[in-house]
Amino acid sequence: MSLFGLFERRGVENPATPLTSASLAPLLGGGMPLESGEVVTETTSLRMPAVWRAVSVVANVAASLPLHTYTTGTKDRVTVELLENPHPELTRFELWRLVYVHRLLWGNAYLQKVTNGAGQVVQLWPIRPDRVKVDRERPSPENPSGKAFWVQAEQAGARLRLTSQEILHLPALGYDGVTGCSPIRAAAQGIGLGIGAERSAARLYGSGNMISGVLQTEQRLQPDQAAALKASWRSKMGGSGAAHDVAILDSGASFQPVAMPYKDSQFLESRQFQVTEVSRMFGVPPFLLMSTEKSTSWGTGLEQQAQGFVTWDLAPTWLTPTEQRVSKELLPTTQYAKYQLGGLLRGDSAARATFYRAMRDVGAFSANDILALEDQPPIDGPEGDIRLQPMSMAPLGYDPSIKAPAASPEAEEGSDAEDTND
Repeated sequence: MSLFGLFERRGVENPATPLTSASLAPLLGGGMPLESGEVVTETTSLRMPAVWRAVSVVANVAASLPLHTYTTGTKDRVTVELLENPHPELTRFELWRLVYVHRLLWGNAYLQKVTNGAGQVVQLWPIRPDRVKVDRERPSPENPSGKAFWVQAEQAGARLRLTSQEILHLPALGYDGVTGCSPIRAAAQGIGLGIGAERSAARLYGSGNMISGVLQTEQRLQPDQAAALKASWRSKMGGSGAAHDVAILDSGASFQPVAMPYKDSQFLESRQFQVTEVSRMFGVPPFLLMSTEKSTSWGTGLEQQAQGFVTWDLAPTWLTPTEQRVSKELLPTTQYAKYQLGGLLRGDSAARATFYRAMRDVGAFSANDILALEDQPPIDGPEGDIRLQPMSMAPLGYDPSIKAPAASPEAEEGSDAEDTND
């Protein structure tokens, strides 16, 4: 079975295939109609604001983090041109943001490795995941990993077979060890329900069913008389100056307010629940989706939630797999890639100052170590790398302020004489 290109989409060209929503759905992106009546695909799911926000939060935060390269053992920073400038047109942030968007929507990201004459990878070109099908083959000297990537070319009907030597594959969570699962397809029912709720709300308000009240009269009014009565009511009750004022209606008219039915309030609650479901699916805290109804919206509560998001979701789910895949396929065995998370986990300025002072006092950090964590340039010369030794770290009862008396010249000469006699 093919999962990309025109190989599956040609089914509608068969006269025996009925042109129904089910047969046209693959042509529009591969999704099938759900019980909600919506067709959910990787692209149509972005119509739900919660999905758009969750994808943008993870992709933007992950792509904005510095991806540094270190030497194994010494942990010295090295500069790798491929990671600094991976694409001739896209910036580093734009390329990695697109990679994370592909992984968040399709569960897989594919980058073509462009090499120079010496066989070194010099550029990375993203490939839309719906153009790629992954197969498992018997490992061979040409293809040691056993993965074969069938890529739909731009020309209709043409496809290319590439291997791991030509494709950098970044899969998300999966179950077969070959490809990752699409979070959108896994949560299609919930996302379809959310999109359907948005559409139902639009129809509800657009049809005029949600009105503020009804003007009732015992007389049968002509259209022009009804319009005049309505205009009179608006003129008397419109504007902030009419608040808490008394309205006078003639012709036996009375106003009856219309409240939101209880079933409509439950409808709004269901829409909020779908936001929670999207938050749970992508591992993004609700407050990052602008939903703070059941949580604090100020203070240390949000700081702890933000750090929990980095520790339990962002780092292990998205960042660590990228680090290891880049280290495995793009760097030599003497180097490895590592994201710098200090900017996300360092907290407020007071907490950072306390932490830095403690690490400086015990000799764990130098001045340049602290400046590096603050993204500041280092101090020139060896002074910036000096680590301090606490003077109070001494045996019990020892006063470090009292210096031992220096040995006299006579004592030193006597010591030398004894050494000579020996």
